[in-house]
Amino acid sequence: MRFEDLAAEPEDSRHTAAERARAASRSTWVSVGVNLALSLTQVVVGLLARSQGLVADGVHSASDLVADFVVLLASHHSRKDADADHPYGHHRFETGASLALGLLLLMVGAGMLWAALGKLEAPGDVPRVHAVALWVAGATLLAKEGLFRYMLAVAKRVKSSLLVANAWHARSDAASSLVVAVGLIGNLAGYPLLDPIAALIVGLMVGRMGWGFAWDALHDLMDRAVDEEEVQAIRATLLQTPGVRGVHDLRTRKMGDMVVADAHLEVDATLSVEQGHEIAVAAREQVMQRHRVLNLMTHVDPWQRPDLDHPRPEAARA
Repeated sequence: MRFEDLAAEPEDSRHTAAERARAASRSTWVSVGVNLALSLTQVVVGLLARSQGLVADGVHSASDLVADFVVLLASHHSRKDADADHPYGHHRFETGASLALGLLLLMVGAGMLWAALGKLEAPGDVPRVHAVALWVAGATLLAKEGLFRYMLAVAKRVKSSLLVANAWHARSDAASSLVVAVGLIGNLAGYPLLDPIAALIVGLMVGRMGWGFAWDALHDLMDRAVDEEEVQAIRATLLQTPGVRGVHDLRTRKMGDMVVADAHLEVDATLSVEQGHEIAVAAREQVMQRHRVLNLMTHVDPWQRPDLDHPRPEAARA
């Protein structure tokens, strides 16, 4: 999965939950229309042209419809306001949806592998396909590559990992269509086994993609931290706050596409409690304005006299 497409850039991270939900809904409905047309065409033509590879790719496109509705459901629920039972909001609904999407792809890939292996066990029964299947595979390849580029652009604009997952799902479809096209060319050239082999490869690609989505979502549900680049960007923002002399024990965890963080801020030991509190409030506001941070919990320590349980300040070591 390409979550590195969501590199930490503070100026791009100020999208509200409503804006991200609207973008997700708009791009996903475009995907629904494209995948519905493609899946129907591929399955019908694949059956008529006797191409197992094209039928497998059509089933793959049909699974995209289910994935699209998972995205729509997730974007609807994740934008709900925080409540007593969910004080940090419902952002992890997107992570759960990504996990469900990954498991769906794993099952679809396993089904494709089973069907393809059945054909390979009886090579004499593999028919020669009709040339129209190749034209459909080519048109499908172009359509899915275009859909991928459109969806990834939207995902990067609103910084949504769920939309990134769905976009790369579309790219996997484009790759599978390319494999199917190569298999069809081989079948038409007199090598009929290349069509079920193409279906087998498609199944492996789908299963691998599903494993990646599910594994990443599982780690996010276990409070995985954001990447080091984004952590350092948050640290820099804290250190730029007037009155903050050092930062230590900065920790982050993902909350859907947002971040929950906590940090120990070091201030001059001669300041009053009220002055230290005002510095911490200012630091928190700066971080939440410049980064995709949902909440930042701060603790104030005296400069160069951190608690015994804490290491020396990073700024002092530098």
